[in-house]
Amino acid sequence: MADHSANPAGGSGNRTGLIQVYTGNGKGKTTASLGLALRALGHGWRVKVIQFMKGDPAYGEIIAAKGLPGLRIIQSGRPDFVNRKNPDPEDIRLARQGLEEALRAFAEEDLDLLILDELNVALDFGLVSLTDVLSLLERKPARLELVLTGRNAHEKVVERADLVSDIQEIKHPYRRGVPARDGIEH
Repeated sequence: MADHSANPAGGSGNRTGLIQVYTGNGKGKTTASLGLALRALGHGWRVKVIQFMKGDPAYGEIIAAKGLPGLRIIQSGRPDFVNRKNPDPEDIRLARQGLEEALRAFAEEDLDLLILDELNVALDFGLVSLTDVLSLLERKPARLELVLTGRNAHEKVVERADLVSDIQEIKHPYRRGVPARDGIEH
């Protein structure tokens, strides 16, 4: 674990990790969590990101992580879109595998920040159960900062969180037909 002794509120022995949620229909939830990861890395923290419902190795953060010591990203999804009304059994299996990976991450003594990217969406789509997600939140080690991203955060998750940011769309170029751009949305 990183040495935070210069900051008593963040000292490794007494630092209390919180639960953060980035939700809403606007762009920037994953981006915000990755910005937090970059800040944490700058302070010597060890960061793990588990991406639910994402399996495309061409995402910019996957490529960048290879050059950032202390950052590990695991994708727990297929590169295809998930059918909300009829998810593929593989989508369900991979989402549950992502939750199991998060539980294993709790045992990593050197881990300071765990980001569960798009877990809110996996829950909203029924790929994982509310009971399992709430159990995960309750089992979070006291020292670990935990971040959940994705639109439609469940009200019980919002209640349990210490910090919730609701990112709203005001305007987006996608509405004008501009496709996702590498380096910005991908």
